[in-house]
Amino acid sequence: MEGIVEGDGSGAGRYTLRPTKLSNEDILFCIDVGPESMVEHKVAMSPNRRPSTRLDSIKQAILVFINAKLTINPENRFAFASLGKSASWLRKEFSSEVESAFAAFRVLSATSSSSNADLTSLFRVAAHEAKKSRAQNRLLRVILIYCRSSVRPHHQWPVNQKLFTLDVVYLHDKPGPDNCPQEVYNSLVDAVEHVSEYEGYTLETGQLLARILFRYMCMLLSHPQQRCPQDHLDIPKPLGKKLPAADSMTTDDSITVSGKSEVQNIRN
Repeated sequence: MEGIVEGDGSGAGRYTLRPTKLSNEDILFCIDVGPESMVEHKVAMSPNRRPSTRLDSIKQAILVFINAKLTINPENRFAFASLGKSASWLRKEFSSEVESAFAAFRVLSATSSSSNADLTSLFRVAAHEAKKSRAQNRLLRVILIYCRSSVRPHHQWPVNQKLFTLDVVYLHDKPGPDNCPQEVYNSLVDAVEHVSEYEGYTLETGQLLARILFRYMCMLLSHPQQRCPQDHLDIPKPLGKKLPAADSMTTDDSITVSGKSEVQNIRN
């Protein structure tokens, strides 16, 4: 959103935002189905008494996101794809019905191989859908949830073709001799900056805590046309900053979001 500065000739000015109407969103979720999506998450046991996996938490977080986004604007629509070696549709039709998510999840399952992650097909599909969205005065956004700690995603996409906004949630393992989450994260940041029409966010965590994923999905409720740069993002506030100095303590909730300026300092 652009702003203007109004002055009275005295040197003082007042900054105001130009009135503008936000576009309804078409949001395409792309869910990584590599083997690392089946890593167990630290949450309560699932109803069938089996441990909850990353994929289980991803499904729950998406449902929370969809319900919240429809509460904000019932005109928002959603579609679903998965990422194996490349992207493929789970449910192609954009819909405002929550049932569309359940239908997509019923055919969603993890794969046994994660040796390659080509985002080109995802970007190609997104660009095609973005043109259809624009024809209806809508905005297309892709939310990629990526889980691989040792496979850097790659793509072949022209640098001057920015038709949609890309957000990424990166759920990775701790750095070790067999993986390279920092390099993967760098590639994801580069992809967001390469293709995004508006400000795209890249959010990451190496902690196996479902609540962090839910927190990130709540942050992604923000409309791309209303966003500040990620480097200026200071929510959620760490719990330790809210407590009096005498009562402050280290807790699992004392987590800060790493902005793009921290690319070289991924959390261990």
